[in-house]
Amino acid sequence: MCQLPKFDDPNLVVGFESSDDAAVYRIDDNTVLVQTVDLFPPMVDDPYLFGQIAAVNALSDVYAMGGTPRLAINILCYPEDLPKEIVRDILQGGYDKVKEAGAVIAGGHSLKDHEPKYGLCVTGFAKPEEILTNSNAKAGDLLILTKPLGTGILNTAAKAELLSKKTEKAVEASMAMLNKKACEIMKRYPVNSCTDVTGFGLLGHAYEMGAGSGVTIRLDAAAMPLLPEARDMARMGIIPAGAYANRAFLEGKLKIEADVPLDLLDILFDPQTSGGLLIAVPEEHAARLLADLQCEIPAAAIVGRVIPPENHTIHIK
Repeated sequence: MCQLPKFDDPNLVVGFESSDDAAVYRIDDNTVLVQTVDLFPPMVDDPYLFGQIAAVNALSDVYAMGGTPRLAINILCYPEDLPKEIVRDILQGGYDKVKEAGAVIAGGHSLKDHEPKYGLCVTGFAKPEEILTNSNAKAGDLLILTKPLGTGILNTAAKAELLSKKTEKAVEASMAMLNKKACEIMKRYPVNSCTDVTGFGLLGHAYEMGAGSGVTIRLDAAAMPLLPEARDMARMGIIPAGAYANRAFLEGKLKIEADVPLDLLDILFDPQTSGGLLIAVPEEHAARLLADLQCEIPAAAIVGRVIPPENHTIHIK
């Protein structure tokens, strides 16, 4: 892989040299711009819901950095024979979620492709002191996860028609829920670090936080908030390919206690679609932050602790 050059620009606060969720550029002493881009193929059959989830996923990167989304640009790929009604519904789903976020869609770009894909380029703003990175966790911090895990496994199971309608609705609601409230609440507290949990799974994103911060992340497998039927499907071996890729990437970087159940471990590797925020906050503020989060997001839970660096970046017990 070629080494990308670094830009010698003092106003570039966060660039591609780290594994952060978005780029951050200083406009002036009081304002920074937060920018990201994301798109992916459908994970659900309903085009309107697909548009919603894709938009929520893209907006999430700005929330993870402590920013407020303000402007979005559509990115759409579609086959020539895709009915116009489906294209309309995808874009409407994205539009409605961007509007819910308090931002606006101001155009976009489309191109023909053999498979539909949709996403957004999102611009947000923040005060410089509001910016959070995934590389500033401190030993002693507690870790809070704001959405339940299992979307990759459960979307795979849904394609095989193995899920109850109730579980399907729960998965869809989780993926379509903005991280807006979680971001607004965490900004009331002296949070040290944050990232959103998406395709690399909880373990992959926790690893980036631990490695970037020079600490070890200790996770409590039994404390994880889970979507309904996630463990049942994991026990049946309904595991998406992305989970195996995440496991392979993290091989040798984890310490896993022998009593961690295999199904829970598979869920920790599971790639998440539009997952929640993973927040590192000093222990003395964690209980109040969690209580405030649970008023809006009942699934939020303390899932681990940041400890001084050990031989492994991630320790799962």
